[in-house]
Amino acid sequence: MMAAGRGLILENAELTSVEAADVLNVSRPFLIKLLEDNVLPHRKVGKHGRVRMEDVLAYRAKIGREREAVLDQLAKDA
Repeated sequence: MMAAGRGLILENAELTSVEAADVLNVSRPFLIKLLEDNVLPHRKVGKHGRVRMEDVLAYRAKIGREREAVLDQLAKDA
């Protein structure tokens, strides 16, 4: 449900890398690369990364807007 953008979102909810990758519909290695490149803010809990749900959803919205802009430009150029 979270990946589809539905469901209850708790304020300050934190996701594991697997959960965050599922929400973004990307592989876990791809998500880890985003974390290592500081594209997504995160914190370490022991050896494991945690990402705030709010940051994951903001990143997903940003990527969606960028994708729409590129598609609009392609349609305009065609």
